[in-house]
Amino acid sequence: MTWWQALLVLLAGLWAGAINAVVGSGTLVTFPVLVAIGFPPVTATTSNAIGLAPGTISAAIGYRHELTGQGRRVARYSVPSLLGAVCGTILLLSLPPNAFETVVPVLVGLAVVLVIVQPKVSQWVAKRRENGEGAEPHGGPLLLFLIFLVGIYGGYFTAAQGVMLMAFMGMLLTDPLQRLNGIKNVLAAVVNVVAGLVYAFVAPISWPVVGLLAVGSTLGGQLGAKVGRRLPPAVLRAVIVVVGVAAIVQLLLR
Repeated sequence: MTWWQALLVLLAGLWAGAINAVVGSGTLVTFPVLVAIGFPPVTATTSNAIGLAPGTISAAIGYRHELTGQGRRVARYSVPSLLGAVCGTILLLSLPPNAFETVVPVLVGLAVVLVIVQPKVSQWVAKRRENGEGAEPHGGPLLLFLIFLVGIYGGYFTAAQGVMLMAFMGMLLTDPLQRLNGIKNVLAAVVNVVAGLVYAFVAPISWPVVGLLAVGSTLGGQLGAKVGRRLPPAVLRAVIVVVGVAAIVQLLLR
């Protein structure tokens, strides 16, 4: 990497860390940057998973007040997240690289759509809560299964796993959204750390990229936890959508 490419990766990690702490989908910032400067999609994904893991941990620490009293619940939800992450990494490493390169524009597109529809999902969740529909204290086996599926997706391709987790937990739990956001950050950290540990030993990795993303995302995670909740969600969402669409175009033109 040249110095300006390294600076770009560092800034992308910072922004992704902040976005992940607030709404998720920071991968839609870092992944296109890595692909744009010449990294293959698989290497970009694996390096991204390891590099953003410290940022998700940082964000979870930033939400420690919202996590107070939720230790047992977080531990319960972490199990399907961990198992799902292992399954997702196995999929990524078992399938041929050209299969991933074929499906990744679809995955990026799915993530962008999820980010776009998130406000509508949040409104629907809020309406269900007002009507007292569906929510129960711990979500039941259905929530555990959905968290497992999100873990598979996150282990394979991390973008928008936070959006999925917030949607599912919001529909099946009765807690305030900020407390759910704290859980979301922990579960995303579990998936990224597990996937990162596997990738570190058996997958193609760019360690300079990992280092830059780790520094940037750690700072960004703290920034997002402290300041990001004051930023207009529409601004963050617009940035994610624009970057995601640009990524799809670039991947299709490769």
